[in-house]
Amino acid sequence: MYDLIIFLVLLLLGYVFGQRAEKRHFKSIIEREKTLRDILVFSERRIPDEDQLEGTLVSGNVVISVDFFKRFVANLRNLIGGRVSSYESLLERARREAILRMKDAARRKGATAVWNIRLETASIYKGAAQSIGAVEVVAYGTAVRQRR
Repeated sequence: MYDLIIFLVLLLLGYVFGQRAEKRHFKSIIEREKTLRDILVFSERRIPDEDQLEGTLVSGNVVISVDFFKRFVANLRNLIGGRVSSYESLLERARREAILRMKDAARRKGATAVWNIRLETASIYKGAAQSIGAVEVVAYGTAVRQRR
């Protein structure tokens, strides 16, 4: 009985601290998106007026770990089937953070836009059960600025 109570308390603590950390991260992302909104991103390959611009490769990557509560809920969802919304927010945070880091790299190079943006996602496995331990997202593209 005590084992069940300890497990439930740890599960509740994992939920509370995980939600708090996720909300703080989303708040940080929203604030940084506002400061970097002047750097435009495009998925289109062809850069218009490319003879007047100079480009360089920029990238941003992030690895975000899955908290215990999300893993627990995802394992329950695997039994039933359907959307695993606990992982959807994890992927959204990782994608937005990687794009922000890429935009920040573009700003440091004096760029005004990033063209041909691409996103790569990978799961990092942990343990013998091959459960997801973390997710990595890499955003990359061509940062462009006016030719001098």
